[in-house]
Amino acid sequence: MFRVKSAFEEDIPLIFDIEREAFSPPWSFDALLGEANRGDSFFAVARGDETPRTAETFGSGCAELPPILGFVILRRIADDGELLQIAVKKTARRRGVADALLDAALGFAKEAGCSSVFLEVRKSNDAALALYEKHGFKTVRCRKDYFSDPVEDAIVMVKVSIL
Repeated sequence: MFRVKSAFEEDIPLIFDIEREAFSPPWSFDALLGEANRGDSFFAVARGDETPRTAETFGSGCAELPPILGFVILRRIADDGELLQIAVKKTARRRGVADALLDAALGFAKEAGCSSVFLEVRKSNDAALALYEKHGFKTVRCRKDYFSDPVEDAIVMVKVSIL
């Protein structure tokens, strides 16, 4: 099991590892750090729902939090939301982590008064396309050569009537 919670600056190194594993090209460490400090973004992580290990386990002076399994970033822009990133660690995929992260981001969008949420996804990313369709997103258009490394078209999707 896992829980979705707000991301903190201290989480960025682990988020950055997932970012590099999931995206080409990945966002920079500084870009992720900057997003964690924005007031108009929802930045959350899914953590394993394990009991945190304590100092008694390690013999050190601090507790260790459960591992980060994935993260999501959604930014509010005027009356809309834009899903900027959602990624799950390879070893945690196909366990509902992305569903939970997307549900949490859409909940934030609703509470923030967003009337719709937009996103861009690689045309070849069948798993992501299926996830977004499952959550009510519809294809709006294609952006030719939007992504780099490798160059690929983006499918622009929107979910309307969030309210």
